[in-house]
Amino acid sequence: MRARPRQKDGSTVIPLTERQKETTIAESRGDGARSRFRRFLPVIVIAAGLGLGYLFGLHRYFTLDMLVSNRDSLKAYVESHYLLAGGLYFAIYTVAVAFAFPAASLLTILGGFLFGWFVAGTLTAFSATIGATLLFMAARTAFGDVLKRKAGPAVSRIAGSFEDNAFGYLLVLRLAPIFPFLAVNIAPAFFNVSLRTYVIATFVGILPGTYAYAYLGEGLDSVVRSVSAAGETLTLSDIVTPELKIAFLVLAVVAAVPLVVKRLWKRGQA
Repeated sequence: MRARPRQKDGSTVIPLTERQKETTIAESRGDGARSRFRRFLPVIVIAAGLGLGYLFGLHRYFTLDMLVSNRDSLKAYVESHYLLAGGLYFAIYTVAVAFAFPAASLLTILGGFLFGWFVAGTLTAFSATIGATLLFMAARTAFGDVLKRKAGPAVSRIAGSFEDNAFGYLLVLRLAPIFPFLAVNIAPAFFNVSLRTYVIATFVGILPGTYAYAYLGEGLDSVVRSVSAAGETLTLSDIVTPELKIAFLVLAVVAAVPLVVKRLWKRGQA
């Protein structure tokens, strides 16, 4: 009789029957499916929440016309329930950012109008950072290794450079007005960016724009009166001027200077 094979520890290897093999394969497939489901569950929840928001017409409440039409009643509610209104604003802003709802700029202007630029800017900075971090964590859980598995050499080099200077690059992306807030929230998830770096760079990077938009919101009444006197319809461009965007762009360029100097220094040492 042929002896059964043994493992390194001397134990006997008992061969599996065909039925046992099929059961093992089925179980491994089931575990893999459950693992994939858990991995994509946060993104599924975000997509479902965003879809429900549009289905129930919540986007119709986040418009400049709606803000202008209800500004007096909103202001009166805040004056009567200041702390509750501040908590609601914080919660709504966090949820809106976490579920990728496109209302950040308008909400910041609304906050400035209701609470003043400093309080609104502070509430917005913390709530936006929390919401962006939740979205980043969900995207990183689902897609964090996609770039590494599918990227070519050129993209891998770019990814490596981004990861080596993650804080600086994120700061530039946050300051530059040409990059959408949602895109900057998700893009770092495809790179090996630590959670700590993401949170700090996000919080610091959004501070100038946050306080600037809140300050613009504080003067909303005067803008509405001047536009109405001219017989025109108020648009976001009436509040967010090109000069403000240029100022943000200059800040982004200033933030990018250390990155450029560091890269040139490395080339000079090579």
